[in-house]
Amino acid sequence: MRKYILGGAGVLLLTFSLFTLSWKSPVEYGRIMRSASEVSLYNKYVNDLYDTTHLAFAGLDKAVFEKAITGFYNLKMSGKLSNSKSIITIADMEQSSTAKRLWIIDLDKKQLLLNTWVAHGNGSGSDKATRFSNVNDSFQSSLGFYVTGEVYSGKHGRSLKLDGMDAGYNDNARMRSIVVHGASYVGQGTINALGRLGRSQGCPAVAPELADLVINTIEGKTVLFINGNDQHYTSKFLDHHFATDLAMVNTKGAGFVDTAAIISNN
Repeated sequence: MRKYILGGAGVLLLTFSLFTLSWKSPVEYGRIMRSASEVSLYNKYVNDLYDTTHLAFAGLDKAVFEKAITGFYNLKMSGKLSNSKSIITIADMEQSSTAKRLWIIDLDKKQLLLNTWVAHGNGSGSDKATRFSNVNDSFQSSLGFYVTGEVYSGKHGRSLKLDGMDAGYNDNARMRSIVVHGASYVGQGTINALGRLGRSQGCPAVAPELADLVINTIEGKTVLFINGNDQHYTSKFLDHHFATDLAMVNTKGAGFVDTAAIISNN
């Protein structure tokens, strides 16, 4: 009798194992079933946002914007962002420091709020940032997605802490004291004198007269994306599948996965 019981238990165990291996969550199922028309609708949404906010005129490359907005929706899906703000900040370190390469965008209002200068780390290069690091005392900028943290008063005055979301690329931001702050070397005067902006110790520093405006606008768990020319950079937040789900809920696209259900499963 014991042999038959053990044999039956083995069959049940095998059946359960096969079921477990074959089961997929609703999120995974949604990703597999993503149709070409839904992807096309997401692409249209991104293109419409880019055009409506006149980002081409403001000098932001569409491919960089698409990366940033994809990360925004994935971070939103992960519950890491504010529910009351839809602000995204993009710093494109592929551009010259003399260009206004920082953009702050309100996605809900489809409005470009600010386009201005931003400094890179003095270890990253002269006029352009060509080297990036996550290492303390490298004085280099770090690529990737950040979530804005607390406002505090430090040696640069009122400043904004940042939490790096990309392991191996910027997750040492807190330890390195990489923050948003104002700096006198960011502005037209420095460009006129040096032919480039001044450089920070790795922080995305802005003009001192704009520091409060920038901090007040982006504080409280919004996205900052720092882009740069590094072929090795990768991020789990660049997954288009999940971003499509949430973006299409926002645009009331039919047939998309329920957002609340997705978030509760993560």
